[in-house]
Amino acid sequence: MSDVIYSDPITLDTAIVRGETKIESIKLRKPKSGELRGLSMVDIAKLEVDTIHTLIPRISEPVLTEAEVQELEPSDLFAISTEIASFLLPKGAMEDSRNP
Repeated sequence: MSDVIYSDPITLDTAIVRGETKIESIKLRKPKSGELRGLSMVDIAKLEVDTIHTLIPRISEPVLTEAEVQELEPSDLFAISTEIASFLLPKGAMEDSRNP
């Protein structure tokens, strides 16, 4: 079994308020294929909002609810989406982008 891979913390422009707790940053876990069930890889790569909204609660730490995801600022949704898209790249592509 492979190690779990997490993103660096993503600092939110607008904190999520959950009761008395403020969530100011989240991490994303690199999804396994089962967590992509029912989703289109093309839609994920295109950062299709409905698809990203479905995926975020499956891979976020702390786990965000659907309602919390629906209330994200567009800038926060974009930051999270681009991190998700980076998980789709093969290792070689990531290495190439780091070593131009």
